[in-house]
Amino acid sequence: MRPRRAAEALLLAAVLTGGAACGSRLPESDFESPRPRTPGSGGEPIRVGIIASATSPVGGAAFTGPGDGARAYFDALNAAGGLDGRRIEMTTCDDGGSGVGNNACVHKLIDEKKVFALVATTALDYAGAPLVAEAGVPDIGGQPIGPAYDTYPHLYGIYGSLAPRTGDGPGRHGTLYGGTEVYRYFKRVQGARTAAVVSYNQAASAAYARLVTQGLKTEGYRVVSEQVDFTLPNFRAIAADIQQQGADLVFDAMDTHGNAQLCRAMDAVGVRVTAKVTNVQNWASSVPKDFKNSPNCRNALWVTGSSRNYEDRGHPAVRAFRDAMKGRELSQWQLEGWAAAMWFTDAARSCAADLTRSCVEKFLNRPEPYTARGLLLPVSYEKPAEHPKTRRTCLSVARWQDGRGWVTQSGEMNDNCFTVPQLPYQP
Repeated sequence: MRPRRAAEALLLAAVLTGGAACGSRLPESDFESPRPRTPGSGGEPIRVGIIASATSPVGGAAFTGPGDGARAYFDALNAAGGLDGRRIEMTTCDDGGSGVGNNACVHKLIDEKKVFALVATTALDYAGAPLVAEAGVPDIGGQPIGPAYDTYPHLYGIYGSLAPRTGDGPGRHGTLYGGTEVYRYFKRVQGARTAAVVSYNQAASAAYARLVTQGLKTEGYRVVSEQVDFTLPNFRAIAADIQQQGADLVFDAMDTHGNAQLCRAMDAVGVRVTAKVTNVQNWASSVPKDFKNSPNCRNALWVTGSSRNYEDRGHPAVRAFRDAMKGRELSQWQLEGWAAAMWFTDAARSCAADLTRSCVEKFLNRPEPYTARGLLLPVSYEKPAEHPKTRRTCLSVARWQDGRGWVTQSGEMNDNCFTVPQLPYQP
């Protein structure tokens, strides 16, 4: 597992649900895309379900990227003849971003649609995870927005996990672990020494800021803690203090809107930093629109992740993804959804004519890490007796540059690695 990725997603869910209006409603819509059998196909369609919080209180396309990428992969696979002659029949369910809606989607897909597996789940509140686990339905390549993928069997998040996943609780006795590889990278490669951590005066945001601060201090940084009022933010004052404190880096525990406001204030005050480090949810081609009022801060945006930059056109697997997504805005979450669909397909293909859930899970649990043709850093589901105190972890790193998009930094992601301590935290 890439613990920091999971921690970022936990933050995203907690901050956004904390700041949104009540979202306890049933799904507003389902988008079904069943495909008829083609003449001469090798058998009945293979049914997969995709759960996405498309109409959540967060709004818009915040959680649709992975599902979009997965559908693009399956569409391309079907156009090429399907999986050993069998079409992939996709049913997407919008859970509305609520636990009630999520449970409804799980019941619909498993009990009514009889899906074989779930792929690229992206749920703001994955309340139906226990039902998925109880039914023994593989959930493959989901985004860990919450601790479900470190809690339940049959659930396989896109970043892997070292947790027992017995259903008794998240991680190990309620504890998850995060590495310090991101902070090590900026210290060693970029020479950073002082970091500002900006959070809301809101519980989830403050908790994540403490985790970031702990990691930075472990790596020897001087940390400047900044907190902004959630309802009446004064980002200009925060930006002025960041400048006065001489921060090299800026990390945050905020949503995209807060990030954009902070960047605008930094430009207004004249703050120049080595990197404004953002999260994988902002790794998208929409940066010029999201940060349109802050060109200097925009060009200081850096992002780290566990998958290959969707801008790396020289890589054949990235080219295949981009070819299938032509004409659309692109994001890293879409690429990870594409990789999730590939993961399911490779697992299913390994079963040949004997396609069963247990066979698919045997592939998912194999000792060889999975990389989705080089799109992912090696993903595995080891179950060590204890979580390691240190771990060698690699990073995909990119920086935004106007006119070029997200530009990969520090070479090949599989070589950009550090052995770092694993710090405990509670979700």
